Amino acid sequence: MKILAFSLILFTGGILAFFLWAPQMGATSRSNAWIQEMERRSSNFREGRFRNSLVTKIGGSGKDFLKDFVDYLTGGKNRYPSRPLETRKVKTDETGNGKEPKVFWLGHSTCLIEVEGRFILTDPMFSRRASPLPFLGPREFPYTHHIAIEDLPEIEAVLISHDHYDHLDYASILALKEKVRHFYVPLGVGEHLKAWGIPESKITELDWWQEAKNGPLSFTATPARHFSGRGIGDRNRTLWASWIIRSFENRIFFGGDSGYFDGFKEIGDTYGPFDITLLECGAYNKSWPDIHMTPEQTLQAHLDLRGKVLLPIHWGKFSLSLHTWTEPVERLLKEAARRGAFVTTPHIGEAVAISGELPKTAWWRPGESTRESENSLSKENENMHILHSAKEKRIRGSAVSLKQEMSLAENPTSTKTE
Repeated sequence: MKILAFSLILFTGGILAFFLWAPQMGATSRSNAWIQEMERRSSNFREGRFRNSLVTKIGGSGKDFLKDFVDYLTGGKNRYPSRPLETRKVKTDETGNGKEPKVFWLGHSTCLIEVEGRFILTDPMFSRRASPLPFLGPREFPYTHHIAIEDLPEIEAVLISHDHYDHLDYASILALKEKVRHFYVPLGVGEHLKAWGIPESKITELDWWQEAKNGPLSFTATPARHFSGRGIGDRNRTLWASWIIRSFENRIFFGGDSGYFDGFKEIGDTYGPFDITLLECGAYNKSWPDIHMTPEQTLQAHLDLRGKVLLPIHWGKFSLSLHTWTEPVERLLKEAARRGAFVTTPHIGEAVAISGELPKTAWWRPGESTRESENSLSKENENMHILHSAKEKRIRGSAVSLKQEMSLAENPTSTKTE
């Protein structure tokens, strides 16, 4: 009995020590000076924590959490694919001169985006598990080709939405160190990167509604409804955000993780319309409705944002909830068909040319990897969509004054004004 008790104490102590000091955890402590700096920089930071714009519950009751946890551990039907998923190798040499924006969905919330000849990477997650431990935690679905960092071109910018393991991955950041020119992150997340050896000169931290200039591009951090934290006692010590990528002619929205809220409409009214929205579609559960969207809410968020094309992300790589692995996309397509919205469903690794023909194959269904799915658009509607997009680009381009462009260039980080 004494040996068992001692072993239990030793094991518990080891786990505690890991979550306090292992490098995978990032910055595990914050000084009083840092807290005061966050209070100065952000109205979202109060009493040592970042806050959502409205009351947000992280999860259900303790009883619900225990039940969900047991159900998750004991499996469930069709939460993992029964066969390796057909993926594509990333072929950036097929993207032409880089003037026409393209998006490569690489699984979960990781997207490679080409705009103005520059490559942007969102929430890089290339590890096989969404966990600080390589042998424990949600494992990657089986793929015919595992996309690796070595497959990617040089990256101009990495955008991080928040510091959860499936969005800010220690091993991926280490591997990207020399391949990335600059990291753009929400307030506080830069402390993790610095703890992992990223030079402070390569990190820009932004609050909601602040933007930074990068050559012909600008990146704007916008609100999301979520939370943060990697270890013991660090809940909401860093900010979470969605991101807007803008060039002279194009606007792209990357949602990160978020529950549904009226912030999507505010973002759409302020910065829309968007050529494409990259929005979460998966990991929802009735026990945490405030921090993740159902597929129907994802479609509504896309419409609120005034998006033209929706590319669903945050599915197809890990099982992070109790629903089947294909339920998110099937429910989304059904809702999109009902409401007349455009959804593109590329293979993981496949290029999506925003103004070109949109991938629309039901590759997740057995035997349908090369056949058009139920959300395919008629050629007439597709052509109308492309013409409408081109018209709006011309209107938007003529509305952007030289003064505005010069102001953005002179103020690489500016705050939204009312």
